[in-house]
Amino acid sequence: MKEKVGIGIIGTGFARKVQIPSFLECENAEIVSVASGRLENAESAAKEFNVKHFTDDWRETVNREDVDLVCITTPPDTHFEMTLAAIENGKHILCEKPMAMSVEEAEEMTAKAMEKKVLALVDHELRFQSGRQKALQILRDGEIGKIRHAKYNFRNASRGDANLPWTWWSSETHGGGALGAIGSHIIDSFNFFLDTEISEVFCQLQTHIKQRKDEKTGEMRDVSSDDEANLIVRFADGDLTTDATGIVSISMVEYPNYKNLIEFFGDEGALRVGYLGDIEIAKKGENNWTKFEAETAKAPKGIFDSGFPRGFMAFAPKIIEAIQTGKTEIEHAATFEDGLKVQKVIDAAHESNAKKCVIKI
Repeated sequence: MKEKVGIGIIGTGFARKVQIPSFLECENAEIVSVASGRLENAESAAKEFNVKHFTDDWRETVNREDVDLVCITTPPDTHFEMTLAAIENGKHILCEKPMAMSVEEAEEMTAKAMEKKVLALVDHELRFQSGRQKALQILRDGEIGKIRHAKYNFRNASRGDANLPWTWWSSETHGGGALGAIGSHIIDSFNFFLDTEISEVFCQLQTHIKQRKDEKTGEMRDVSSDDEANLIVRFADGDLTTDATGIVSISMVEYPNYKNLIEFFGDEGALRVGYLGDIEIAKKGENNWTKFEAETAKAPKGIFDSGFPRGFMAFAPKIIEAIQTGKTEIEHAATFEDGLKVQKVIDAAHESNAKKCVIKI
């Protein structure tokens, strides 16, 4: 068994707030390198967590012999190159979502990871909320019967302020936008819970704030990414689904409060799961929801607990254990194969929006 797992971090946004604190809670993990496009960000993060090596060249992190796991928390248009370089160096990978910019990229990333037999994961950390895993069991046990319909409502006004500066998130060519950032989690959630895939999608994307100010030049720049995404989907038939449908509403500009809610409606009842993994169930014939008690994991301190941080806190030790014991899969974790399934829907959704029609997958 490997005594200590060395971790190389690329990106200092989500990684700095959630991933590094979570890994540092793991007894056998060590952050050995931090890379960022801006050297000052890498240095600041390294000093905060007492990491000896920092750099503005991510290749240095990937090439280090003491790095076992590379965490890629950068804009989606960088994932392909960074992932392939890490795989060629024999590193295990934790890649942010969406894993790629296209199905073609995702297919190559998946094939290379399988060829090198490395642990290759996409960071869909909500799978590791204890409440979600309990809800998964409820569905698989048939407590609400065959699923007829699923709804997902995500609301967060984090992009609602028109004075926020133009960043990569504002650019479609960099992989910005609500569909990729949030839609990827939602598609994966459907796949995870229902054990099937989306077979058809109709998508409408919207950009409400059409220009933002460039931080460097002070000039207004066009926003090419979406801050709202609405999808109507159909699911392939499976053990839990027969001719089932779904609807998704994502907004990064809607007020007032944060919402991340998934609901399932079966022929024997309904089930809903909130953003902290809180569960409510209503059996056929009942008029009200009943709360279902489920354990909740702790979250990193000092940030808003949107549910994602506590999911990652539960996920992190599983990753370390897998690397220590030589596993290339983790129960419930999203693999590159899962990421590829998500990418197919994202690409189809973009095509649907452009052509204004239903796309079969």
